[in-house]
Amino acid sequence: MKLVLASGSPRRKELLAGLGYDFEVRLLPGIDESYPEGLSGKEIANTIANKKADAYRQTMAADELIITADTIVFIDGHVLGKPKDEKEAVKMLQTLRGRTHQVITGVCLMTKERRETFAAVSEVTFSNITDEEIKHYVETYHPLDKAGAYGIQEWIGYIGVERIEGSYFNVMGLPVARLYQTMKYFI
Repeated sequence: MKLVLASGSPRRKELLAGLGYDFEVRLLPGIDESYPEGLSGKEIANTIANKKADAYRQTMAADELIITADTIVFIDGHVLGKPKDEKEAVKMLQTLRGRTHQVITGVCLMTKERRETFAAVSEVTFSNITDEEIKHYVETYHPLDKAGAYGIQEWIGYIGVERIEGSYFNVMGLPVARLYQTMKYFI
Protein backbone atom coordinates (compact mmCIF):
# COMPACT_ATOMS: atom_id res chain seq x y z
CA MET A 1 0.00 0.00 0.00
CA LYS A 2 1.10 3.53 -0.78
CA LEU A 3 0.46 5.76 2.20
CA VAL A 4 -1.03 9.23 1.55
CA LEU A 5 -1.43 11.88 4.24
CA ALA A 6 -4.19 14.21 3.09
CA SER A 7 -3.21 17.13 5.32
CA GLY A 8 -1.14 20.27 5.07
CA SER A 9 -0.40 20.28 8.79
CA PRO A 10 3.34 20.28 9.49
CA ARG A 11 2.62 18.69 12.87
CA ARG A 12 0.70 15.78 11.32
CA LYS A 13 3.48 15.28 8.78
CA GLU A 14 6.08 15.20 11.58
CA LEU A 15 4.03 12.80 13.70
CA LEU A 16 3.30 10.37 10.86
CA ALA A 17 6.99 10.43 9.85
CA GLY A 18 7.79 9.35 13.41
CA LEU A 19 6.09 6.01 12.71
CA GLY A 20 8.78 5.23 10.14
CA TYR A 21 6.58 4.82 7.07
CA ASP A 22 7.22 6.40 3.69
CA PHE A 23 4.28 8.54 2.66
CA GLU A 24 3.18 11.23 0.27
CA VAL A 25 1.39 14.44 1.26
CA ARG A 26 -1.53 15.27 -1.01
CA LEU A 27 -3.77 18.31 -0.71
CA LEU A 28 -7.07 19.19 -2.32
CA PRO A 29 -8.32 22.78 -1.98
CA GLY A 30 -11.77 23.83 -0.90
CA ILE A 31 -12.99 20.80 1.04
CA ASP A 32 -16.25 21.51 2.85
CA GLU A 33 -15.69 21.27 6.61
CA SER A 34 -19.23 22.12 7.70
CA TYR A 35 -21.25 19.83 9.94
CA PRO A 36 -24.86 19.61 11.10
CA GLU A 37 -25.98 21.22 14.34
CA GLY A 38 -26.42 19.11 17.46
CA LEU A 39 -23.49 16.73 17.00
CA SER A 40 -21.21 15.68 19.85
CA GLY A 41 -17.53 16.62 19.69
CA LYS A 42 -16.55 13.14 18.48
CA GLU A 43 -19.26 13.23 15.82
CA ILE A 44 -18.06 16.64 14.59
CA ALA A 45 -14.42 15.53 14.27
CA ASN A 46 -15.41 12.27 12.56
CA THR A 47 -17.82 14.00 10.19
CA ILE A 48 -15.12 16.39 8.99
CA ALA A 49 -12.48 13.63 8.71
CA ASN A 50 -14.94 11.60 6.60
CA LYS A 51 -15.79 14.59 4.39
CA LYS A 52 -12.09 15.09 3.75
CA ALA A 53 -11.72 11.40 2.84
CA ASP A 54 -14.73 11.57 0.50
CA ALA A 55 -13.03 14.39 -1.42
CA TYR A 56 -10.13 12.05 -2.28
CA ARG A 57 -12.15 8.97 -3.24
CA GLN A 58 -12.50 9.81 -6.96
CA THR A 59 -8.78 10.42 -7.50
CA MET A 60 -7.23 7.73 -5.32
CA ALA A 61 -5.48 4.68 -6.77
CA ALA A 62 -6.39 1.10 -5.88
CA ASP A 63 -3.11 0.62 -3.97
CA GLU A 64 -3.40 3.75 -1.80
CA LEU A 65 -4.30 4.21 1.85
CA ILE A 66 -5.52 7.77 2.42
CA ILE A 67 -5.32 9.24 5.93
CA THR A 68 -7.41 12.30 6.76
CA ALA A 69 -7.85 13.97 10.13
CA ASP A 70 -9.53 16.89 11.81
CA THR A 71 -8.74 18.21 15.27
CA ILE A 72 -11.15 20.34 17.27
CA VAL A 73 -11.05 21.98 20.66
CA PHE A 74 -14.36 21.42 22.44
CA ILE A 75 -15.53 23.29 25.54
CA ASP A 76 -19.01 23.97 26.93
CA GLY A 77 -20.57 22.15 23.97
CA HIS A 78 -18.89 24.47 21.46
CA VAL A 79 -16.03 24.10 18.99
CA LEU A 80 -13.14 26.52 19.18
CA GLY A 81 -11.76 26.44 15.65
CA LYS A 82 -8.85 28.32 14.19
CA PRO A 83 -9.01 31.99 15.21
CA LYS A 84 -9.56 34.52 12.44
CA ASP A 85 -7.25 37.08 14.04
CA GLU A 86 -5.13 37.75 17.14
CA LYS A 87 -8.03 39.31 19.03
CA GLU A 88 -10.06 36.11 18.63
CA ALA A 89 -7.01 34.02 19.60
CA VAL A 90 -6.69 35.96 22.87
CA LYS A 91 -10.41 35.50 23.58
CA MET A 92 -10.16 31.73 22.99
CA LEU A 93 -7.21 31.36 25.35
CA GLN A 94 -9.02 33.41 27.98
CA THR A 95 -11.93 30.97 27.65
CA LEU A 96 -9.58 27.99 28.16
CA ARG A 97 -7.55 29.30 31.09
CA GLY A 98 -8.17 27.74 34.47
CA ARG A 99 -10.43 25.11 32.88
CA THR A 100 -10.44 21.67 31.29
CA HIS A 101 -11.40 21.19 27.66
CA GLN A 102 -11.36 18.34 25.18
CA VAL A 103 -9.12 18.04 22.16
CA ILE A 104 -10.75 15.63 19.75
CA THR A 105 -9.17 14.32 16.57
CA GLY A 106 -11.26 12.44 14.07
CA VAL A 107 -9.18 10.18 11.83
CA CYS A 108 -10.29 8.37 8.68
CA LEU A 109 -8.24 5.67 6.96
CA MET A 110 -9.58 4.76 3.54
CA THR A 111 -8.75 2.44 0.66
CA LYS A 112 -10.95 1.77 -2.36
CA GLU A 113 -12.51 -1.18 -0.49
CA ARG A 114 -12.45 -0.18 3.16
CA ARG A 115 -12.87 2.75 5.51
CA GLU A 116 -12.17 2.99 9.23
CA THR A 117 -12.95 6.13 11.25
CA PHE A 118 -12.24 6.81 14.90
CA ALA A 119 -12.03 9.75 17.27
CA ALA A 120 -9.40 10.20 19.97
CA VAL A 121 -10.18 12.43 22.95
CA SER A 122 -7.69 14.10 25.27
CA GLU A 123 -8.67 16.19 28.28
CA VAL A 124 -6.42 19.24 28.70
CA THR A 125 -6.41 21.43 31.79
CA PHE A 126 -4.92 24.91 31.61
CA SER A 127 -3.62 26.80 34.61
CA ASN A 128 -4.94 30.28 35.30
CA ILE A 129 -2.58 31.95 32.82
CA THR A 130 -2.56 35.74 32.86
CA ASP A 131 -3.69 38.13 30.16
CA GLU A 132 -0.05 39.18 29.76
CA GLU A 133 1.05 35.57 29.18
CA ILE A 134 -1.75 35.06 26.67
CA LYS A 135 -0.87 38.27 24.82
CA HIS A 136 2.83 37.34 24.77
CA TYR A 137 2.03 33.91 23.33
CA VAL A 138 -0.30 35.21 20.63
CA GLU A 139 2.07 38.01 19.59
CA THR A 140 5.14 35.75 19.57
CA TYR A 141 3.76 32.48 18.15
CA HIS A 142 0.82 33.70 16.01
CA PRO A 143 -1.36 30.59 16.60
CA LEU A 144 -3.94 31.46 13.94
CA ASP A 145 -3.50 28.09 12.21
CA LYS A 146 -4.32 26.08 15.34
CA ALA A 147 -7.65 24.92 16.72
CA GLY A 148 -8.31 26.63 20.03
CA ALA A 149 -5.48 29.11 19.28
CA TYR A 150 -2.68 27.06 20.80
CA GLY A 151 -0.03 24.49 20.09
CA ILE A 152 0.73 22.34 23.12
CA GLN A 153 4.29 21.84 21.86
CA GLU A 154 4.89 25.61 22.02
CA TRP A 155 5.60 27.98 24.93
CA ILE A 156 1.96 28.10 26.07
CA GLY A 157 2.01 24.33 26.57
CA TYR A 158 5.17 24.56 28.63
CA ILE A 159 3.84 27.20 31.01
CA GLY A 160 0.08 26.77 30.84
CA VAL A 161 -0.89 23.12 30.63
CA GLU A 162 -1.30 21.63 34.10
CA ARG A 163 -2.59 18.21 33.13
CA ILE A 164 -3.40 16.00 30.16
CA GLU A 165 -5.52 12.88 30.24
CA GLY A 166 -5.10 11.00 26.99
CA SER A 167 -2.64 11.25 24.12
CA TYR A 168 -0.26 14.20 24.02
CA PHE A 169 0.18 13.58 20.29
CA ASN A 170 -3.57 13.79 19.81
CA VAL A 171 -3.41 17.31 21.21
CA MET A 172 -0.71 18.06 18.62
CA GLY A 173 -3.09 16.84 15.90
CA LEU A 174 -2.64 13.11 15.31
CA PRO A 175 -3.17 10.26 17.81
CA VAL A 176 -0.27 8.22 16.43
CA ALA A 177 -0.50 5.20 18.77
CA ARG A 178 -4.14 4.60 17.83
CA LEU A 179 -3.39 5.39 14.19
CA TYR A 180 -0.58 2.83 14.15
CA GLN A 181 -2.80 0.13 15.64
CA THR A 182 -5.51 0.84 13.06
CA MET A 183 -3.04 0.99 10.15
CA LYS A 184 -1.89 -2.55 10.89
CA TYR A 185 -5.25 -3.80 9.57
CA PHE A 186 -4.66 -2.05 6.23
CA ILE A 187 -0.95 -2.59 5.52
